[in-house]
Amino acid sequence: MGSADGAIGVIGGGQLARMLSEAAALRGIDVLVQTSSEADCAVPASTRWVQALPTDQDATRDLARDCGGITFENEWVTVDALMPLERQGVTFVPSLASLVPLVNKLSQRRLLDDLSIPSPRWICLAEINPGSPALPPGWTFPVMAKAASGGYDGKGTRILENLNDLAHHLRNVRAQDWLLESWVNFERELALVVSRDRQGRIRHLPLVETHQSHQICDWVLAPAEAEPLLEATAYNIAASLLTRLGYVGVMALEFFYGQEGLFVNEIAPRTHNSGHFSIEACSSSQFDQQLCITAGLPVPSTELVVDGALMVNLLGLQDAAADGHDHNLQDRLARLRSIANAHVHWYGKQELPGRKVGHVTVVLREEHAETRRQMAMTALNQIREVWPNPLN
Repeated sequence: MGSADGAIGVIGGGQLARMLSEAAALRGIDVLVQTSSEADCAVPASTRWVQALPTDQDATRDLARDCGGITFENEWVTVDALMPLERQGVTFVPSLASLVPLVNKLSQRRLLDDLSIPSPRWICLAEINPGSPALPPGWTFPVMAKAASGGYDGKGTRILENLNDLAHHLRNVRAQDWLLESWVNFERELALVVSRDRQGRIRHLPLVETHQSHQICDWVLAPAEAEPLLEATAYNIAASLLTRLGYVGVMALEFFYGQEGLFVNEIAPRTHNSGHFSIEACSSSQFDQQLCITAGLPVPSTELVVDGALMVNLLGLQDAAADGHDHNLQDRLARLRSIANAHVHWYGKQELPGRKVGHVTVVLREEHAETRRQMAMTALNQIREVWPNPLN
């Protein structure tokens, strides 16, 4: 089932689908986007729009008739509903079976435990007695509560500071849909985007350093300053997961790193914010990897073609007049584009406060890590003078 003309389908219509469509245009490949609203930012970049909720399996069946493969913008996938289509020959990238352990944070943690991959200590919230709330032996506050599904950009997380917070949280959520995670005293946050093609070959982008503000990614520096052993450990963890799952497609891993070692924080079975720098900085971007794998094309290598790169997220600003900056959008974008070696990506979304509406990648041309970092921080300050982070 599906067309052999190389067209691919994407379930979802946000900026990840938009950037995939932009990568497809460079290769002359049609992209059909299944999403419910014409206002979604991927629609104008796609070849054709299929108007339907991403969870509408009948629409996905129609989509498959015109596509050689179908991929996903996010992990909020109704796997059970799509299984009959896969059995009928629809090619999903990743396969539905490999997605099953990844679409829920509880099953993610069980998978990591099964593979003896280090991650923060955790329990299902339902294991705590609501009548007499207490942390497991050896745990101390604060702890992190995470929704098992549906969370992103700080949504679906709660920092619990004491027993009152824990009791309140237990009263206000379905405990079986949440996990509790012990606090990790990390020194740095790192991320790695990898891919595995249909022949089982694994490729990876450089390991990067990420910096969060209020649990939303602020900026990414590539490559991360890391000893070879740390890089090899991250790559081996990713390869173990890809191989165990028989995973085909792009996957992102977020890590905590500190004195206790490297811990997997979360796994995203898709392209990821931490890999956006690859559009300008690598021989094949994360979106080009996803495209080629989904379309069944030869998959290129992913080497850095520059010394490094800084990616800075643009979040929708608050009250236009509140901080004295010039908030004319076109003026702000023009000022960003005037920064040396800057590449501005504007998603075309409504600029709601705190929402990711674009990003800027600055190509860094300095081979020495310390000087490269200095250049990155200078560029970060230039960007934030034009477009401050409203969460700071």
